[in-house]
Parts: sequence; structure tokens; C-alpha cells
Amino acid sequence: MNPPTPAEPPAESAQSPRRLLPLLTLVAVSGVSSLGIAMTLIAVPWFVLHSTGSGARTGLVAAAEMLGLLCSAVLAGPVVDRLPARAVSTGADVLTAAALALVPLLHARDALPLPALVCLVFVVGAARGPADTGKQLLLTGAMESARVTAERATSAVEGARRIGMMTGAPLAGLLIAAVGPVRTLCADVAAMLVCALLVALLVPAARGGRPAAATDDGGRGASSYLRDLRTGWTRLRDDRLLRAMTTVLLVTNALDGALNGVLYPAYGTRVLHSSSLFGAMVTAIGAGALLGAALFGWIGHRAPRRALFVAAFVLVGAVRCAALAAEPAPGVLLALLALSGIGSGVVGPLMMSVAYERVPRDVRGRVFGLLVACALAATPLGMLGAGVLLDHWGLTWSLVATGAVYLGVTLAPLVLRVWRQLDIPVSAGPERERAKVAVAAPVPASSH
Repeated sequence: MNPPTPAEPPAESAQSPRRLLPLLTLVAVSGVSSLGIAMTLIAVPWFVLHSTGSGARTGLVAAAEMLGLLCSAVLAGPVVDRLPARAVSTGADVLTAAALALVPLLHARDALPLPALVCLVFVVGAARGPADTGKQLLLTGAMESARVTAERATSAVEGARRIGMMTGAPLAGLLIAAVGPVRTLCADVAAMLVCALLVALLVPAARGGRPAAATDDGGRGASSYLRDLRTGWTRLRDDRLLRAMTTVLLVTNALDGALNGVLYPAYGTRVLHSSSLFGAMVTAIGAGALLGAALFGWIGHRAPRRALFVAAFVLVGAVRCAALAAEPAPGVLLALLALSGIGSGVVGPLMMSVAYERVPRDVRGRVFGLLVACALAATPLGMLGAGVLLDHWGLTWSLVATGAVYLGVTLAPLVLRVWRQLDIPVSAGPERERAKVAVAAPVPASSH
């Protein structure tokens, strides 16, 4: 008699921990990474503005990081598409940690002149591009493994990022008061190393988009690289909606750079006169953004995208600038900033949902990188311009001008016909069919 055939193991549940682990890890990494970034966002401008009193120098340092991010976003896309996304993500996080660690080390030896600080923050920005793109590519496989929609996965990542910002901002304020802004950067170093370790151990390896055989160009590396770069650019250029989104983001990110890199720190030092209250500002924005991300994950796939896009950007720009320019009591200011933050929490996952829907997997590294590069192209100019405006016009009028431009740009989708495509479903072959399956599949509570 033949021995009984062992029963086959039951099919793995869509909600099993093994299926969810990559997505949960990337969500956690988003939170840890943003916690460290929030500290750097506060500590570096605070250090420069407090030690030099110059808005122009503060804008220069902030612009250096954005310029590094811009360069890497332009040049690294084809490389990310060729290399394992996990290796790209972990390597870039380690490089970020190394560059940040040099700031307190050099400062302790009185060897940190302004040009050296500018170079180090440039490296930090240059490493952020591949790190972010690598994690975005890893998120594709994590979404498929967990069987969740792009709206819910991206809103979960955005929510974790906002929690990190919300936690990191007050922590940075306390650390700056206790140990100074330069030593506060050590927390970001630790955060980047933790992110690298989590991704290396818990997220399955995945290639950027093309199989290994596709990277063999018979020694014509430079030729193949340029061809890949052109392919990504052509894909972005030919999609009218992505092109329109990039144009709006080009201007609004320049204005955000002015706010984040110069005008926020100036508000903390000249109006609030407190690093702790400044941290509370960022926390209030993060709390609102967390609520916005949760709302988008809940109803984002049912809401009209164009109306959501405009409403979110009005909150992010005009409402926030008006609240700061009015200089209300701290309690009122924090409430208005929390309201504005709801828009911030919607914008990020909305943009990424559209991008995942419209860009094929095999060119995502290139297209995502170029999209980020185009969107950030004017950010260094925004930071430098804000520094000049701050020195010549003062804080209040700089905020009024920023809010007025923000409002004008973000109302464009109500006028131009191309934005109607936001509300038109996209059919993209097999990937779109898998997305439909994901919508019908049970979604774990952790992804909301």
C-alpha cells in the first residue's frame, strides 16, 4: 500500500503576516526616515540662521540639498532601473548617514566652514533621490504581495511619513535646546542606519524593472544609459497629464522650498523666539497631514481627483501662508497649520497613485526620477529667492507674496482641460487588471 499523500498546505491568506511584512516594513521605514529628516530640516537651517543671522546663507545651505536631490533624480533613474532596488535603497541610506555624521565630527574640531557644510548637505540630497526611488520600486512588489490598492498603500506610507515628521519636529526642538542643532543630527544618522537595516533584512530583493539580460549592452554602457534616459524623458513628455502635474509641482515645490528652508526657520527665530514652538508648528502640520492621508486611504479611490487636487493645494499653500503672515496667537496658529496639513496628507498619495497608474513598471525608475527632478528643478531658486526676500522685504511680505503665487498656480486645474484626465480611469493592460483584482481583494486593517 502506498503511503498517504501529505495534504497540501493551504494557500497563503492575503492577510497573512508573511504577505504583509514587506509593506509593513516599508511603512515603518517611511516613518523612521521622516523622523530623522524632520530633525535635519529643523536643525540645519536653525544652526545657520542662528550662527550667521543671514537669510541668504540659510537659503544657500537649504538650496544645496535640493540641488543634490535634483542632480541625482535626473541622472540616477536608468541606474535604479538596472540595479536591485533593495541595494539602491540601503546603499543610499548608508551614504546619507555617513554624510550627516561628518557634520558634528567636523564641527567638534572647528573644521566646518560654510562651504564644507554646503558640500555635505549636497551629498545628503544626492543620496535621497536613489533612496526614495528605490523604496518606491520596492513598494510595487509589496502592494502586490499584500493585495492592496495603490491608494491605500501610498496613503499608509504617507501617514507613516507624517507621523515621523510630527514626532521628529518636537523632538528636534527639545534636542536643539538640550545639546544644540549640530549634535541633533546624530539622531538622523541613527534613523538612516535603522532604515537601511530594516529594508536589507525584511524586504525581498527586487530589480528596478528590467531583467538582468536587458542590462547587457555589449559594452556600450554610455550609449545604453543615454538611451534609457531618453526613454524615460519621452514617456514623461508624452503623457499630457503627468506633464501638467510636473509643471504645477515645479512652481509649488519652489514655494515649499522657500517656506521649509527659510521662512519657517525665520518665523521660529523672529516671531516665536523658541525652537520648541517651532517644532510644535511642524508637529501641527504633521498631525493634519496624518489625518489627510488617512482620509485619502479611506475614500481616495472614490473621490473626484481633480477637486481633491485643487482643494488640497489651496490648503497647503494659501491657507498656510495667510495663517503665518497674520501672526496669530500660538494656539490659533497651530490649529490653522493643522487644517493646512490635511492638504499635505492628500497631495502625496494622490500624486503617487496617479503615477503608479500611468507609468509602466519597466520604466518607473527613470520616469519617477525625472518627474521628481522636473518638479524640484526650481526649488533651489525658491530657497535662494526666499533668503533675498527675507533680507529685503521682511518676513510678513515674503509670506504674503508666497501665498499669492501659490494660490494662482493651484487654481490652474479648474481652467485647463488636460486636468479633466485626473477623473478618467486609465487602462494599462495586465497591471491595471491586477489593480482591479487588488480592489476586490480583502484589505488588511493595517493598510488603512
